[in-house]
Amino acid sequence: MADPKGFLNHGREVARSRPVEERVRDWNEVYVPGSLLPIISKQASRCMDCGIPFCHNGCPLGNLIPEWNDYAYREDWSAAQERLHATNNFPEFTGRLCPAPCESACVLGINQPPVTIKNVEVSIIDKAWETGDVAPQIPERLSGKTVAVVGSGPAGLAAAQQLTRAGHTVAVYERADRIGGLLRYGIPEFKMEKRHINRRIEQMRAEGTRFRTGVEIGRDLKATDLKKRYDAVVLAVGATTARDLPVPGRELKGIHQAMEYLPLANKVQEGDFVAPPITAEGKHVVVIGGGDTGADCVGTAHRQGAASVTQLEIMPKPGEDRAPHQPWPTFPMLYKVTSAHEEGGERVYSVSTTHFEGDEDGNVQWLHLVEVEFVDGKLTQKPGTERKIPAQLVTLAMGFTGTDRENGLVEQFGLELDERGNIARDADFQTNVPGVFVAGDAGRGQSLIVWAIAEGRSAARGVDRFLTGASELPAPIRPTDRALTV
Repeated sequence: MADPKGFLNHGREVARSRPVEERVRDWNEVYVPGSLLPIISKQASRCMDCGIPFCHNGCPLGNLIPEWNDYAYREDWSAAQERLHATNNFPEFTGRLCPAPCESACVLGINQPPVTIKNVEVSIIDKAWETGDVAPQIPERLSGKTVAVVGSGPAGLAAAQQLTRAGHTVAVYERADRIGGLLRYGIPEFKMEKRHINRRIEQMRAEGTRFRTGVEIGRDLKATDLKKRYDAVVLAVGATTARDLPVPGRELKGIHQAMEYLPLANKVQEGDFVAPPITAEGKHVVVIGGGDTGADCVGTAHRQGAASVTQLEIMPKPGEDRAPHQPWPTFPMLYKVTSAHEEGGERVYSVSTTHFEGDEDGNVQWLHLVEVEFVDGKLTQKPGTERKIPAQLVTLAMGFTGTDRENGLVEQFGLELDERGNIARDADFQTNVPGVFVAGDAGRGQSLIVWAIAEGRSAARGVDRFLTGASELPAPIRPTDRALTV
């Protein structure tokens, strides 16, 4: 284990953020570059190497956290990255974007601040890239089998990399113009700079994975034709059908889904636009939805020069401590202040939008809302609490309801759906169509990046078994697993 007295000698320290007035003027990551490494060995020493490390179960990937904490404490960065990569293809993604359910399950967290697992993780992988420890793993022999992976988000990339390393010839199809899925166009640059995706793609290219951008299966290429070309298909197409808000005035100009707004800001950073076609500059912005996507809209609006930013949430404000029905080691719903919230704006809880009001040109100008409360388990409006707030740009960040059905992919494959509208699959992640597998949000529903990577890895094992009769690839999870994150 690390220092047996580490958790007694050292308090919790996290990565330092750049000053708000500095970071809102650019799109770089909010944390001070290199600020973690001087403190990370001490932080890793706080790991107690528990007899039962609940952090393993809190993490959908089953990361070997006490092991790489020990290596980080001893500053054996090469060994640390090897143990990190043993369970996670892309720790630089999860180390920046995951909400860290592992920390909620940390045994130290029962009565002290938990180990900074996420910060240790990202420090290890950043050091590995710096020292050249991250290298292509080229398979020793090819199987002669071919696999198509549809979708290049974290689930698709993880499945593709595992299958390529198993010796199969893998092609990744992406309907957007660049590889990365929501990592590329849904996650703002200030949360994860896209250079991290680019160098992983180059590693995968060197290993043998092929990429096909600008091809939408179901429209540009029929699903039936794809299945004829390949021995197996992995569907990692996400849950991209956004939940809408059907209230009067929804048709007004200036009301957009979050995934209409955020990708355009990222495309500016890619050099596609000088200025985004949808911008918050000089406008009163309202973000409907209190989750991470909503926070991404808040941070983006700040950087675009919004006049004001208000984030609305229909649920009550969460507490700062665990509720009785969310005991350790489960992942609790707590009040969270993200980097975007540190930068300004107002957060309003327990409110519901009743309608929008526009000007004579059809542009949204006001959002009408009412306070709500739960009465006998039902959400009820509170009389006399109606009011309106200025809203010249509204983004809807209320989650996603399932896989895109408009391109015909589900129907062309003849796929069955489960009771929640996701693509159904068996214990090997195979659908009702032999040779067609599903991983990530398309089969699970909207979830976390760490679940997507875990599902991609597990689906790859199912594909490998289907193609060869056996597999040495690891399988972190089953389709029904929930770990400790419910």
